[in-house]
Amino acid sequence: MFDGSWAPAAGALAAPMLSIAALCTTAAASRAIGRARHGRRLVGRPPLSHFGAGVTPMAEAGPEPPVFHSIPAGAPLPMPRQNLGATPTRPADKTSPMLARRLTILLGAAVIAALVGGLMLTVLSQDGLTWLEGVMVALSTLLAAWVGLGFMTGGAGFALSLRQAADAPPAARQDIDTRTAILLPTYNEDPGLIFSAVQAIAEDLRRRGAADDYAIFVLSDTRDETIAGEEVASLLRTRLRLGSGPDVHYRRRAANIDRKSGNIADWVERCGAGFDYMLVLDADSLMTAETILALTAEMDADPRLGLLQSVPTIVNADTPFARLQQFAARLYGPVFALGHQWWSASEGNYWGHNAIIRTRAFAQSAGLPHLTGPRPFGGHILSHDFVEAALLRRRGWTVRTMAGLAGSYEEAPPTLLDMAVRDRRWCQGNLQHMRVIPAAGLHWVSRLHLGLGVFAYLAPALWLAVLMIGAIVWPALHLTRGSAQYSEVEGLFWLTLALLIIPKVLALILALRSAELRRGFGGASTLILGFLAESLASMLTAPVMMVMQSVAVADVLLGRDSGWSPQRREGVELGVGDVWRAHGAHVLLGLAGAVGAFLVSRYFLLWASPVFLSLALSAILSFHTSRPRLGRALRRRGLLSIPEERAPPQVLQRSVALRAAYAAEAEARRQIAALMRKPVPAYEAFRRQAARAPELREVA
Repeated sequence: MFDGSWAPAAGALAAPMLSIAALCTTAAASRAIGRARHGRRLVGRPPLSHFGAGVTPMAEAGPEPPVFHSIPAGAPLPMPRQNLGATPTRPADKTSPMLARRLTILLGAAVIAALVGGLMLTVLSQDGLTWLEGVMVALSTLLAAWVGLGFMTGGAGFALSLRQAADAPPAARQDIDTRTAILLPTYNEDPGLIFSAVQAIAEDLRRRGAADDYAIFVLSDTRDETIAGEEVASLLRTRLRLGSGPDVHYRRRAANIDRKSGNIADWVERCGAGFDYMLVLDADSLMTAETILALTAEMDADPRLGLLQSVPTIVNADTPFARLQQFAARLYGPVFALGHQWWSASEGNYWGHNAIIRTRAFAQSAGLPHLTGPRPFGGHILSHDFVEAALLRRRGWTVRTMAGLAGSYEEAPPTLLDMAVRDRRWCQGNLQHMRVIPAAGLHWVSRLHLGLGVFAYLAPALWLAVLMIGAIVWPALHLTRGSAQYSEVEGLFWLTLALLIIPKVLALILALRSAELRRGFGGASTLILGFLAESLASMLTAPVMMVMQSVAVADVLLGRDSGWSPQRREGVELGVGDVWRAHGAHVLLGLAGAVGAFLVSRYFLLWASPVFLSLALSAILSFHTSRPRLGRALRRRGLLSIPEERAPPQVLQRSVALRAAYAAEAEARRQIAALMRKPVPAYEAFRRQAARAPELREVA
């Protein structure tokens, strides 16, 4: 029936598949008996011996429920929805207000905004100021404050990096008296991605002798029945491979109410009382045991610490686009994260994953209400992470970032179009925060975080508005080379460019100063080449992202809901048709804009040329940066590489190897699934016998 090539992989899968067959057969028989006795459909409760240790059958009916879920005995913890209109009681706040640090950052941003706004006002008000020119000055000043805040944060991170070492994980395991649940929510994700991380983390914890202090939960919201079946098979296989702790549990919800935040809340209400902390990971997250232990030790040391956010490093980039993100995040990210940690202090933020949370604090503080009104601004809160951090701080719990702690990982969208899809969902969620900012009792820094999240998606639309107004304003000025006005405009251009590029240059200087980092990036020349390539790529992609994000903002403001589609993680080369459908309008806009600018004013064409060039080349850039073969070629040559790629930690190597093994078994899984769908001769014989034996008819 099958050729011999599938046999080795099938052998590895045989035990889990036989277990699943037993589960399905037992559940089917149980349901048949239930219907015969009670005249209605019941969810089966087969004997526990069919499930293995620690597995609990499904108890509640639902639309096409899984055969079972595997969670420990119930330890419910109430998680009431919070009232955003009332200030909750909170203990006395003993944290330092960090006023000097925050004033330094905010005043620095204000000075930069005033400088840019003043220069713009001087240039445009030579012959009086029209209302359109006034709008341009106001928008330019606002955007300069936004850029200035990033500039000051990067500068603070650079200064701190010069005089302090990165946080180091403990050299040896400390005694831990607390229990931590490691949560991996998933929605129609590749089970190989999820369970390779589960097994790699579990083995790493066991190597450190910490298996008994942790339990891993895969929290599925998967709607695709084929993927759900593969999740169960992967769970059983992972348990067989691990043999012993840490415990690995699985739960699939019958209805994915409130998406990811509802998934986590459901776990808290079912199991939260049994665990002191929960370490929330994403489907593409990974973390070393040393880092997990370091985060746990920090929580143990500070009883008022509600949430501790690590700064994940992007890894496993397979396409040129993902490699550019990976390089940029590894080179610049730690500097900005350290600066952000410095001024946010106990009023930090939450990024939704790779963070450890005090379970009772979360249950007490972070039950998310539904916002009144229709979508996209009403309903459940999409971008839950910022809001949950703000609500924790509102109750008096501290929220901190642990910048510089290595061993925390995530992955990046493989293509520009995948980034745009993710941004569309994040855009709607962040704009919802306008409804949360006025909530009673929030710390002013929490309101600032929410406001910055909103502005992150409004800023591209405002940049586009400045560009469009400039198309009208600049030609009317009749600038001539050598004039005072021309020099001021030129100075404004170079000032804006400096504000954007200097923090990156500072991060490059830090990497070049460190022999270890310099080697990790492939040496000084390779590092500088990567820096130049990333800077050029970001200049070419930023304008097209500006247009795509502006369209996303317009969609949200017009009332269009983003939906909830799973994120593509693996690199898949885009087709020419896909690229043209996504970027055809951008290309035409870039070409038409360049021609129009040339006809109006060659100075305006020079000013706006980066934007027109980006739009005109967007299809070519999107296509070629989506090619995994090109990304692998860059990796072989050491270009855009990072330290974790040249010397990967053991947990990362193990996860990659397990994912490769899972992918290699794809054909074997398909053939076994086809085999299991065929009638089973033994069962057919049983049915024929049942037809002749009345006492067996109920079971059949």
